[in-house]
Amino acid sequence: MKKRIFRGASFILLALSIPAIGWGLKEDNDITNSPIQTELAQSSIITENLSAKESFEGFITQLYDSIGLENASLDFSVFKKALTGYYNLKSDFKVSADKQIISIVDFTKPSTEKRLWIIDLASRKLLFHTLVAHGRGSGGLMADNFSNTSESHQSSLGFYVTDDTYIGKHGLSLRLQGLDKGYNTNAKARAIVVHGADYVSQSFVNQNGYLGRSHGCPAVPVELTNDIIKTIKGKTAMFLYSAPKTYESNFLDFDIAANNFMSANQSFATL
Repeated sequence: MKKRIFRGASFILLALSIPAIGWGLKEDNDITNSPIQTELAQSSIITENLSAKESFEGFITQLYDSIGLENASLDFSVFKKALTGYYNLKSDFKVSADKQIISIVDFTKPSTEKRLWIIDLASRKLLFHTLVAHGRGSGGLMADNFSNTSESHQSSLGFYVTDDTYIGKHGLSLRLQGLDKGYNTNAKARAIVVHGADYVSQSFVNQNGYLGRSHGCPAVPVELTNDIIKTIKGKTAMFLYSAPKTYESNFLDFDIAANNFMSANQSFATL
């Protein structure tokens, strides 16, 4: 576990009791269902002589370490960006107040690696860590090209909010609403959805040397599809990431997110 030391400031973590809710890490062969009953407000940073940015950075670091995300190969910088966006989305009331869940895809990793993480921030649990496809127009082993254009068959970067479900040619599917103008706001028009696909499997990787590709959708393993969709549906956040030079977003304003974080936790502390 990486040690991140904050010098010249006193940092106090108030760990409120969080009831166990039966969620465990759901790998490809371990699926259980439980209702999500806790809220992110049950974990609060109390700060003394710390700026909002230092407090937020400390919270993100502590959360990253407590969930064990380094062992799950999620880069800290990607998690930090995802949490920054999450708090900005939360302050704009764009995500659910009842389901403190974020899905993160890191397209800097090859398709042969598990590069989708679904995290319950309230219970501090990694719920899913699995394979996810990129669009065939984005590349082969690596996703190098991204587009917001119809018929490009490329993946679109940025922040999304999950929408409603439907039954389509891939079975149960989940619509996505893209929130980053110029990057993913045509998601609905392009029918970019979460769905299952046979080509998202270790057996496909073993036979071909890379994962199968979609028409731009973040397709997931068939055996996990229903559980993933049931978990993340209903206005939860999703972040599709690639190299910084290819993507910019107002949701990645760390200063604003830090202030939003402080305001939320100070309000909770006064209850």
